[in-house]
Amino acid sequence: MTGRGGGLLVAGTTSDAGKSVVTAGICRWLVRQGVRTAPFKGQNMSLNSFVTRDGAEIGRAQAMQAQAARVEPTALMNPVLLKPGGDRSSQVVLMGRPVGEMSARGYHGGRQEALLGTVVECLEELRRTYDAVICEGAGSPAEINLRRTDIVNMGVARAGRLPVLVVGDIDRGGVFASFFGTTALLSAEDQGLVAGYLVNKFRGDVSLLEPGLDMLRRLTGRRTYGVLPYAAGLGIDEEDGLRVSLRGAVRESVVAPPVGEEILRIAVCAVPLMSNFTDVDALAAEPGVVVRFADRPEELTDADLVIVPGTRGTVRALDWLRKRGLAAELVRRAAEGRPVLGICGGFQMLGEHIEDAVESRAGSVTGLGLLPVRVRFAAEKTLARPAGTALGEPVEGYEIHHGVAEVLGGEPFITDGSGHGLEGCRVGEVWGTHWHGSLESDGFRRQFLRRVASATGRRFVPAPDTSFGALREEQLDRLGDLVEEHADTDALMRLIERGAPVDLPFIPPGAPSGPGDLGAPA
Repeated sequence: MTGRGGGLLVAGTTSDAGKSVVTAGICRWLVRQGVRTAPFKGQNMSLNSFVTRDGAEIGRAQAMQAQAARVEPTALMNPVLLKPGGDRSSQVVLMGRPVGEMSARGYHGGRQEALLGTVVECLEELRRTYDAVICEGAGSPAEINLRRTDIVNMGVARAGRLPVLVVGDIDRGGVFASFFGTTALLSAEDQGLVAGYLVNKFRGDVSLLEPGLDMLRRLTGRRTYGVLPYAAGLGIDEEDGLRVSLRGAVRESVVAPPVGEEILRIAVCAVPLMSNFTDVDALAAEPGVVVRFADRPEELTDADLVIVPGTRGTVRALDWLRKRGLAAELVRRAAEGRPVLGICGGFQMLGEHIEDAVESRAGSVTGLGLLPVRVRFAAEKTLARPAGTALGEPVEGYEIHHGVAEVLGGEPFITDGSGHGLEGCRVGEVWGTHWHGSLESDGFRRQFLRRVASATGRRFVPAPDTSFGALREEQLDRLGDLVEEHADTDALMRLIERGAPVDLPFIPPGAPSGPGDLGAPA
């Protein structure tokens, strides 16, 4: 590939159809073929975010896809990020920086349309730099109520003349109707870019599916580019929802016996607007560690460690902890010397006092009082990629928060390597830090788990050789293998290089189109 790079938009029949993992799999497959590849998503709605090396906040799924492509993530890969703060409003993050809160009506009523130019400029810059740009859509491209202001699905595809591959989750059922209906609801111009389909999460004998695929091709004039089998335990970062049931174990937990005589049980408080729940993935990857999300106090009683995670609504989550009875259980645990870890918003809740005129505008709020910390919410968001030392081991993380913590006592959690306090706080077995991702540092994670085991009297021993980074690479290679082994990669490469076929038929009834469509030629 030379000059302006090729591209592809991975759309889906629904949310959670597998767009994120398919995009990552295509990125890993391409880079293994020597194709310089970058991911892209024009607009993301997610509470799972990441900080790039230059301090820009982007969706964590795009950071994962960049890792799949073996490139450094940048704000170009996710120019618009929406972080929900409730049912009707979100913080708008533009090119990695927050630019304000906006209601859904206000955003779709004008602001979103104005951002198309920025989105397309970012896409074109990536296409000038890389051989291929694999774009991820959002939800469904057939959201006809939102088509006029679309900057992530067909609006981007039409503006960039990108071929579209529609992914359907057959495990949900109704995949043929979803493929056909998605196509038939698009305008003629949009349909002209829908090149075909990809079946995801298939269980069983593919030959039983082939009659349906043949009929789908006759009905739509479009081919199916592959049937990916169901693959459990991928453990890949997602954006739209928890990969867990509310009180269920993390599904990606490694099924391996503990190294020591006993296991460790970790309960994560399932607070509202939970952000970066991926923080616990590294714990779930440890043999002998069971991680569960919990929303009732009795589910914390037998836990060796309770984690209060980050949230986009610290004051709201604190009120939820109190109303559900979890706050009282956390206070009881601390008094008994049983481990509690607060991360970001969770750290803030464990403190003595919160002054919030920014996020909730609740003003002065009393914290749980488990750490000698006072928090003031600042208008400017802290975005950083720090490093330090904790429990004698190097540790790295990333910060995404408005709350500024004033530590008034206790011991520092993380130091700068010379023993001077740097971040967080610890009193007894209650720990708090603003750093997301710190548990991905292998040596620190093992030392912290040893500390938890010692405090609880568990005969648990961390595995000496668990590398979270290596496990993540293995998972990304598995995604690349799924694409390489179960998709028509020759046809996929032609699609990326040459665009959608020119003779794709129109499927009635279609949606009306005109100059008001975002992405339509002037």
